Amino acid sequence: MVVPSANAGGGRGGESRESVDDRRFLRCVNCGLGMRSLFVQYSPGNIRLMKCEHCKAVADPYIECEFMIILIDMILHKRKAYRHLLFNMLNLGAGDSKGILWKSSLLYFLLEACRLSLLKNSKACLDSSRSLLLSFLTCGKVMLDVLLGILIFISVVLLGIRFLLNLSFDVSRYRQILVAILVSSYFKLFLVAMMVWEFPSSVLLVIDILVISSNALALGVVTELQTAGCLGVCFGAHAAKFFSDHWLLRLLSG
Repeated sequence: MVVPSANAGGGRGGESRESVDDRRFLRCVNCGLGMRSLFVQYSPGNIRLMKCEHCKAVADPYIECEFMIILIDMILHKRKAYRHLLFNMLNLGAGDSKGILWKSSLLYFLLEACRLSLLKNSKACLDSSRSLLLSFLTCGKVMLDVLLGILIFISVVLLGIRFLLNLSFDVSRYRQILVAILVSSYFKLFLVAMMVWEFPSSVLLVIDILVISSNALALGVVTELQTAGCLGVCFGAHAAKFFSDHWLLRLLSG
């Protein structure tokens, strides 16, 4: 059972315990309405799920589900699962997402390095016939190219969202959007398998398509924009990164 830590309540003895969050950071996974709490806890392991005042449905049934079920629903691109992960598990609405941002950024950077290595289709940087210094220089170039591609991608996403939402400069809001984009790129984990086993190069295209659709859905959940606008922003950002990758690959091979 996955229980958001933000709902840990106080109370005495057998009295019902309900955490109250006046800032309404939690969300109903059905309609997206803010919730003060998602469940009432009577005793350890004994809870009652709260209903949403707006849609009259259970606000977050995923609380009683194993994470594997949540992951399957995310792979199936269910908006409810994304709301549960982003708002009720990671609690992005609270604005305290610096730790999540740094961890997800590091993982995203490493996965992008795997992707660029697969695109380059060269393991020469680890070739024993090369000098150790040359290997370090080649790997360093790859890391710099990955960093540049990520910066281009993030810049296009933030500029697109700022244009669609007419946002002022709000660090916490942009951080929330970044975390949603990075976390929803979990399909890139399949790149690790491609580094170990042989796969056709077309699998990279399939992974990219899944990442774009997942990013667009997460962006829609966080910003409440229309799907078409989110798809446009994500497609434009990935296209910019795609062209930068191929331009950088020419420089690397040159």
